[in-house]
Amino acid sequence: MSLHNKPQMVEAVMFYNERGICKEMLFPEFEALLDGVVNMPEFADQQVRAVYALINPRLLVRAAVFFYLDFDENGRPDSGWNIPLRHLAERSGRGPDLGAGPIRLACRSQCPVSWHQMHLWDPGLAPGKNDLVLLRDAVKRNQLGLLIEEEVAPLVSPERLQVVPEDKWYAPEPAKAPERPSRMDQEERLKVAQLIKQQRLRISSLTRQHGEELARLRLAAEEQQKTLLGEIEQLRQSLRQQQELNASLKAQLNEQVENFQKMRAEFGEQLRALEQHSQSEADVLRAQFDSELQARVTAAVAEFREQIAIRDVELAYRNELDQQLQQEIQQLKQERETLLAQSGDQVLERLARLGMVFVVYHPGAGHLTIPLQDIARYQDNPQAYAAAKCLVSEEQYRQWLAHYQQPVCEALQASGERCGIPIDRVETPSRFVPDESNCCARHKASSRLRTG
Repeated sequence: MSLHNKPQMVEAVMFYNERGICKEMLFPEFEALLDGVVNMPEFADQQVRAVYALINPRLLVRAAVFFYLDFDENGRPDSGWNIPLRHLAERSGRGPDLGAGPIRLACRSQCPVSWHQMHLWDPGLAPGKNDLVLLRDAVKRNQLGLLIEEEVAPLVSPERLQVVPEDKWYAPEPAKAPERPSRMDQEERLKVAQLIKQQRLRISSLTRQHGEELARLRLAAEEQQKTLLGEIEQLRQSLRQQQELNASLKAQLNEQVENFQKMRAEFGEQLRALEQHSQSEADVLRAQFDSELQARVTAAVAEFREQIAIRDVELAYRNELDQQLQQEIQQLKQERETLLAQSGDQVLERLARLGMVFVVYHPGAGHLTIPLQDIARYQDNPQAYAAAKCLVSEEQYRQWLAHYQQPVCEALQASGERCGIPIDRVETPSRFVPDESNCCARHKASSRLRTG
């Protein structure tokens, strides 16, 4: 091998899919991809898992950074992507041994720069689907055509060496020295330590995944609970309105019944008075009474039916009016979105085409790169947008933000004043528990005693 082709450390980037490593390239090719020189249509409109690897001349991995990369519908990478891969690889902690000693590993559960943590992912360590083993094997296959360091043959083969018996290597000692661990024991200890390191990394990855899944389920449960409570409140309001209407109709019916009874009593007295004069006149009056009574009953029934018909018409009109108002509201929202799209969105699209990236910072969520289609939703409620990125509800995010800005005990004492004792700050919104994380140990214990 000539001096001009001496092997050196090589930087490479490899892409994962559900079957394993599907794409390999050198780091200059990856930089050309970021600069827009080439596209990757096979990754169009996807978020791809990738790894930055530092490879030595013996095709062994020395450092690895597992990161995400978003592609648009044309296969171009996100123009706002700016993760310092080399910096993370240099400052990352120790990882498993892939053949050349423990590597430097940067992933979601082991990130030296906290605001880049959300853009990294944890490699899977399950048997048969170990992403680190896939990386090691892909490097060994050397599909990138890297220069390999040739092994120098020893000057003297071990079979030709004549070694003095082991008992004559050292001068006799007066006392028996403690036995040193053999090389095999040291290798076994190193293997056990490396296995423990891998298991700790896997446990950390699983714990984080379970935490995120729990936060998603908790957020979905809270949203479903809010929806059900809203439906229950609507049903209760409708029930109250129906009860009030029934009570009103019942009062009117009782009043009409009392009037009928009074009229019947008056006619009865007149009838008894007329019976004393003449039976014929009584028959006439009785017929007149029956006809008048029947007429009034018919009139009253018609009046009630008319009132019920009027109420049915009013109810139908109100429902129709509600539908019209909902349609108008929906139309106004569409017009508002259209106007926003025709005014502000055009400016934002021009800025986005010029390469401008919209980045905001929210405690707990870190620096967020806001896509152009989410600008309007972010302007409507920034805290709700940040809460959704943290996988918590807006109310929990507001409570956590108050605790994060001033980590003191918020429990009320008997005098009505807040406790105010400084407490440990909860750094992650999804781990914040209201009335628990923002209380000191004394008030936590007292709240458990009250609820116990």
